[in-house]
Amino acid sequence: MEGEQIERVRDFNRYYNQRFSALADRFLGREWPLGQARLLYEVGIRSDLHDLCARLGQDRDHVRQQLGALAVQGLVVLSDRTAALTDAGLEKRAELDRSADAGITALLGELTGGQRHRLLAAQDEIRRVLRAAAVVVEAVPPDLPAARDCLSRYAAELDVTFPEGFDAGVLTRPEEVTGTQLLAVELGRPVGCGLWLRLGPGVAEIRHLWVAPEARGLGLGRKLLSRLEVDAANNAVNTVRLGTHPLLTEAVALYRSAGYDDIGGYSDNAYNQLAFEKVLVRTDVAGSGPGRADGTCRPSSVFASRRGAAVSASRR
Repeated sequence: MEGEQIERVRDFNRYYNQRFSALADRFLGREWPLGQARLLYEVGIRSDLHDLCARLGQDRDHVRQQLGALAVQGLVVLSDRTAALTDAGLEKRAELDRSADAGITALLGELTGGQRHRLLAAQDEIRRVLRAAAVVVEAVPPDLPAARDCLSRYAAELDVTFPEGFDAGVLTRPEEVTGTQLLAVELGRPVGCGLWLRLGPGVAEIRHLWVAPEARGLGLGRKLLSRLEVDAANNAVNTVRLGTHPLLTEAVALYRSAGYDDIGGYSDNAYNQLAFEKVLVRTDVAGSGPGRADGTCRPSSVFASRRGAAVSASRR
């Protein structure tokens, strides 16, 4: 990663925070720092403290300290597990909303219609990219409740999607996972999953690759697929197979664009009406670290499909 890229991100972050801190000082008042204003907004009418901490990205003790300050002002009622706004808190939040709206209106009023459109489009794109970067993909025990819940959501969606329905009984059981189960998590919530298991010497199957509806469009499906391939290859797998249903057109497009070849059926799973295979050619890369499911190190291999499409860690 280039030092110039890092510095540009840091420079943008400094400018963005400086610009909106100035707006906050002008329209919210210096006695109301952004942190407290945001906390009032995030609490809403009532919030679970665990969920609130996840949304804020802050530890529980720090959040409770801030909530305690709001409680002293009579704006919040705080319990061991929840925080709720009082009538005074709701009134204060509405006042801050009006002030914030006035600040944004003033900002947008200095721009032409075209500039406003560009600003909003850029914000949407930045949000998507930052969300993608913030999703954590990690290997988890196959019997982890969060992983099983993710698979249950996957099965429920397929049951609605397929005309024939979907039998959740065909889901891979935890004890059948001879490879790795991956879970994608955003702000403490599972938003995707996938796993691989061995079919034979050097051959594995990728199963149950799924992204929650609220996390689609972030490239998470491709990230999960790539991480599964890396993990399988680093465990002596050189060929991966997977099956899917013709109605899952986005999945089919993903597999083909990732270098998978159409093959004949290899399993008796009635839902795998299309089957794919990819040969992973492993070659040592000098100086690279071990491959990891979380992608924090460059994997010690480069992969290519039979079509010759190279796939490396740099494209994850």
